[in-house]
Amino acid sequence: MDISLGKLKNLLVGPGHISEQDFKDATEEAKTTKKDLQVVIVEKNLLKDAQLGRLVAEELGFPFIDLKKEKVDNTTLRLIPELVAKSKGVIAIAREKDGVKVGMIHPNDLETQHLLEKRIGEPIVPHFITKRGLEVALALYRASLSDEFHSIVEQLRNTELPREQRNQAAKSMVDTLLLYGYQSKASDIHIEPYVKKIMVRFRIDGVMHDVLEIPKELADLILIRLKILARLRTDEHRAAQDGKLRFDAKSEVIDIRISIAPVTQGENIVMRLLSAQNRQLNLGDLGLIGKNLTKVKRAIKKPYGMILVTGPTGSGKTTTLYAIIKILNKREIHIATIEDPVEYDIEGISQIQVNTQTNLTFAKGLRALVRQDPDIIMVGEIRDEETAGIAVNSAMTGHLVLSTIHANDSATTLPRLLDMKIEPFLVASTINVVVAQRLVRKVCERCRVSYQLGDEEKRLMDNEPAIQQFFKVRGSGKIQKVYLYKGKGCKVCGNTGYDGRTGIFEVLEMTEDIKKMILKRSSSDEIMAVAQRSGMTTMLEDGLEKALNGITTLEEVLRVTKM
Repeated sequence: MDISLGKLKNLLVGPGHISEQDFKDATEEAKTTKKDLQVVIVEKNLLKDAQLGRLVAEELGFPFIDLKKEKVDNTTLRLIPELVAKSKGVIAIAREKDGVKVGMIHPNDLETQHLLEKRIGEPIVPHFITKRGLEVALALYRASLSDEFHSIVEQLRNTELPREQRNQAAKSMVDTLLLYGYQSKASDIHIEPYVKKIMVRFRIDGVMHDVLEIPKELADLILIRLKILARLRTDEHRAAQDGKLRFDAKSEVIDIRISIAPVTQGENIVMRLLSAQNRQLNLGDLGLIGKNLTKVKRAIKKPYGMILVTGPTGSGKTTTLYAIIKILNKREIHIATIEDPVEYDIEGISQIQVNTQTNLTFAKGLRALVRQDPDIIMVGEIRDEETAGIAVNSAMTGHLVLSTIHANDSATTLPRLLDMKIEPFLVASTINVVVAQRLVRKVCERCRVSYQLGDEEKRLMDNEPAIQQFFKVRGSGKIQKVYLYKGKGCKVCGNTGYDGRTGIFEVLEMTEDIKKMILKRSSSDEIMAVAQRSGMTTMLEDGLEKALNGITTLEEVLRVTKM
């Protein structure tokens, strides 16, 4: 039996976990979309899945299990067949002295409890799990990608296979590839042609992994299928093509951006997986904490000016902008964007796609946006003098402008704008804040262990004054006694010791001292020195703080800050 609507409302609205209006809106959406209300509450980011799970479990009187963090024993898992697990909303987790620990969406369903005890032949200990948690656990039933692909490859190698079955096998191959990319939390799927084979690689947590090899003769089947899905020309093999497709990954529909480029051995395919979950991230989820978070929140409350996010390709700049837009997106204001490409479609926002074929550039699109009566403008990237000039003028005329720009750190961004022929007084008067960021891999929470620094790490840190100063300020002058964290490696993280990514940030706020430095055309090093004296946390310091707290590793921090 589910928790009643009234009880759920009392549980969430009464103590102030969510507002009454938000609960009402979520209830209406659940009715309209025919989704479970608890799922809608999590999708709307009103509460975290684990937070909601704990509250409901406490109300029902059962212990809660977060299946995203709980280690599921493979042998125990198989005690309940996948079809039963899916239909009844249950998962066998581990054997304990009192019986088999079982996660249940409806833990007070006595009929299902008796059914499971009869099937398993042992008493069960019911725990409450969420529907999202169940989806994570059900993925453990599935066979490995390699096994599924080898089965499909054997079908396709059969020359006597009817054309209809062959097409269906090609469809299954592409669907399996996309599903496993999604389940592996890959940000990109690469299909690379070589002389005698096709290599499939996933980019997971920013690192490339070889996944499997496919016979070269099957390349065209995959290529044509993907071109059809993305509505690209199947007869074009000498020019680059870009497209989009949508894929139902069962737990959610994901947008996929596809790029196909001709190379010496055929056509190279790169697919960017754009999960809707990324749209629901808030600034805290991205890794913005403490003073950095306060500065950004202060900047986005201003009605005009510029917020710039800088960092290399793949450092999460666009995700940060979307997180800010999510906060600002209200019915009483108009937000307009010019992007290349539009990564996420957001309801209530006017989004323009850059199109070189029609000569719709960032600059021309931005000129058009200014005439669309926007309150807030997002420019995907400031690449040239013309775009920079229009963006700055828009910020001067009462618009809040959000954009990205390529620079090594926050301080370098300001001289870069001067190089784009923007007058110093305009830079000083329009910039609200500059956010520089990198992505680091997070230590896997299931296999995280603490350790004392090794000799090599000590030598590295002894040679870095910035690191020494960091520990000295925090009262850890004796580096030899510092304890950090790493992952031992487990099935959950694929024995890498890492699971997921977070950001390390550097937020430069436009103070009076910084304005004076810009007007004097000071160098980025001089601006950085003034900002640090004013209390700015550098990316290195933010990363080291997260390493001390067990969020990431020292190795990761040094890797992305390139020390």
